[in-house]
Amino acid sequence: MEHLAILPEHALGFILVALCWGFTNPFIKNGSKGLEDIKRSSWLRQAAAEYWYLFTRWQYVIPLALNLCGSVVYYHTIGKADLSLAVPITNSLTFVFTALAGILLGESIGSARSWLGMTMVIVGVGLCVQSKI
Repeated sequence: MEHLAILPEHALGFILVALCWGFTNPFIKNGSKGLEDIKRSSWLRQAAAEYWYLFTRWQYVIPLALNLCGSVVYYHTIGKADLSLAVPITNSLTFVFTALAGILLGESIGSARSWLGMTMVIVGVGLCVQSKI
């Protein structure tokens, strides 16, 4: 019975992780725009110039830091939670939150099938969580 009492806490932790990962993905993508324009003479200089470019742009660094915070929460929570809940919640909801953040940035997610798919993902995750309670 004690296991059942802590289940919602872990589920909420994984939803928070999916939120951190999903909402930051489009912002990381936008923050790295212009990276493809950097050209240097050697692979070492190319790598150094790319890292310099990325890590001097707050538009990249802030979403990356938030994304990494999600990873810290994930690794903290995964040690205490059921993996059969952790993986479906984080992976599927990360996709949903990425799509929603993309919409906020003006990206198109596609057709009504995409919306139906996201709805089915949310229902499926809800069923996974409900089956463990």
